[in-house]
Amino acid sequence: MANIKSQKKRIKTAEKARIRNKAVRSELKTAVKHVREAVEAGDAQLAQEKCNKACRLLDKAASKGIIHKNQAAERKSGCQKLVNTLS
Repeated sequence: MANIKSQKKRIKTAEKARIRNKAVRSELKTAVKHVREAVEAGDAQLAQEKCNKACRLLDKAASKGIIHKNQAAERKSGCQKLVNTLS
């Protein structure tokens, strides 16, 4: 454990950020999973809606620095490719 007051505070804030980032990353995985499930069900309309929601979440996470912008772009294109297989 740190002795310096500012470092103790930094440890607390880093832990809060870690928990928040973990929750956001988990939400991203769930959103992409919903897209996959909609594609497997064969519902093009629902799949596109889920893809749009997932893309929005990925963009937000990238803008906040939770994931890298290139990773967000790759995941978005992957979702859209899945949806395009239906049409």
